[in-house]
Amino acid sequence: MKFVDLHAQYLTIQEEIDAAIAVVIAESSFVRGRHVANFETAFAEHIGVPHCVSCANGTDALYIAMKSLGLEPGDEVLTTAHSWISTSETITQAGGTPVFCDTETDYFCLDPHQLESKITPRTRGIIPVHLYGQPADMEAILQIARQHNLWVIEDCAQAHLASYQDQSVGTMGDAATFSFYPGKNLGAMGDAGCLVTHRNDVAEFAALFAHHGGKHQHLMEGINSRLDGLQAAILNVKLKYLSDWTKSRRRIADSYDRQLSRIPGITIPPRRPGCEHVFHLYVIQTERRDCLRDHLRQREIPTAINYPCPLPLVPAYAYRNGQPADFPTAVHHAQRVLSLPLYPEMSPVDVERVATAIESFQQVTATAG
Repeated sequence: MKFVDLHAQYLTIQEEIDAAIAVVIAESSFVRGRHVANFETAFAEHIGVPHCVSCANGTDALYIAMKSLGLEPGDEVLTTAHSWISTSETITQAGGTPVFCDTETDYFCLDPHQLESKITPRTRGIIPVHLYGQPADMEAILQIARQHNLWVIEDCAQAHLASYQDQSVGTMGDAATFSFYPGKNLGAMGDAGCLVTHRNDVAEFAALFAHHGGKHQHLMEGINSRLDGLQAAILNVKLKYLSDWTKSRRRIADSYDRQLSRIPGITIPPRRPGCEHVFHLYVIQTERRDCLRDHLRQREIPTAINYPCPLPLVPAYAYRNGQPADFPTAVHHAQRVLSLPLYPEMSPVDVERVATAIESFQQVTATAG
């Protein structure tokens, strides 16, 4: 069993992928070009926004989005304590200072109740993360942002096609960013990313900034962050299947829910009411996480810990002097979370195998106790 089987997905659409790659090679359309333009148009329509600016990866997308919104040295940006470091490191790279907020007890996402106390005269924006495919509480976050004249960037790296109260994630803030890293719900065969926005000014700046500030007539100093033609052609093929793959992820998550909810000591991932979780990751919680992980490894069932340490407590942010007591929920989750195998091609037999192995661990633990 694999944690994510990318080859299995490739085999289901092999002819289309191979043909798309062959066209790019025949045209030598390796950087920018029509395949990139076609993907930008198609993805914007899929999400429901007027603008999509592609770039080299999802981390660059965050950096470009903040530069497009005018982040300046000394500015502060509020974000979650529980995420991958791309969310926070790009704040620093763009010239700002990350200010971490604790997370919700149930949903792993930024807790809106933590925001007000963190806002200072230097606060410029908020970056909520739709973590694991679960939408953050955007209504509460946007309300606070409007009250304090702050911009909002949605980090949608793990949440392609997720929705919040019938609105697609990525359509609610001033901008949103997506990653197309191979293991994402919509993944390229290498690094790729984009930002999307309703704002004409943000889209115009981002397109220039990502391409050296404009070709020849450089209106600014920018960076070189371009989507490859090969990756765009691959994404154009895969985008057609994203909706079906998302339905498969939800079916597998439903099956996990049914089989794991009856096992004492296992907390299945709750789903925010009125939202559509897309299960980039299926993350359970258990007190004996590390022992369970060893038990599953012995049975050749791979797992992952996303993420083992809250961001404000990693060495990179020691200068912020964060303490575990400052982020009790994120710390609690980091000690308990375990991501189980989940990908659209995963069979019911595989799901049952994982669930049975977890149940056997809990039974042995109960007997030993």
